[in-house]
Amino acid sequence: MKKKIILLGGGGHCKSVIDVIEQQGEFEVAGIVDKKELVGTTVLGYEVIGCDDDLEQLRWEYEYGLVSVGHIKSNSLRVKLFEKLKLFGFKTPTIISPLAYVSKHSSVGGGTVVMHGVIINAGVKVGRNCIINSKALIEHDVVVKESVHISTNAVVNGGCVVEENTFFGSGAISKEYVKVSGFVKAGSVVK
Repeated sequence: MKKKIILLGGGGHCKSVIDVIEQQGEFEVAGIVDKKELVGTTVLGYEVIGCDDDLEQLRWEYEYGLVSVGHIKSNSLRVKLFEKLKLFGFKTPTIISPLAYVSKHSSVGGGTVVMHGVIINAGVKVGRNCIINSKALIEHDVVVKESVHISTNAVVNGGCVVEENTFFGSGAISKEYVKVSGFVKAGSVVK
């Protein structure tokens, strides 16, 4: 029997997370937590079952939770929601698409979602509450700290350290063995 999980945030990123969860097959989406006025609506057929104020009560019904809010300009909402999940004792699993490659010689923290087409090579350490988005490539010995978003088709080359709360834009590329932090614009090169 699949484990039931609730998702926090019902926007566009949530749809991508739902797709990965469905493909992975380990969890069943029990419902979505979003704004109070959206309770009763659906996202890809899954009902919005509550708002942030209901999390403590929902913990009595559900053991697993995952942040499904995206991270572009700021990740403050993702961080706040992740902390709430931890506060109320939810387990925050690692969700990895079966269409991704994650080396057995790497590690990916809880609450992180690895999307379709991602490659994570040997020696990589990815922290908690991250988004490793579709077709991203993370090369050997990279450290991705907590609450980072590596965007679609981005390339983080060997030995880099991506600091906590960093946004690494779509198609951006880093040189090897550099520190990356803050907001990296789409298509840029980090030297």
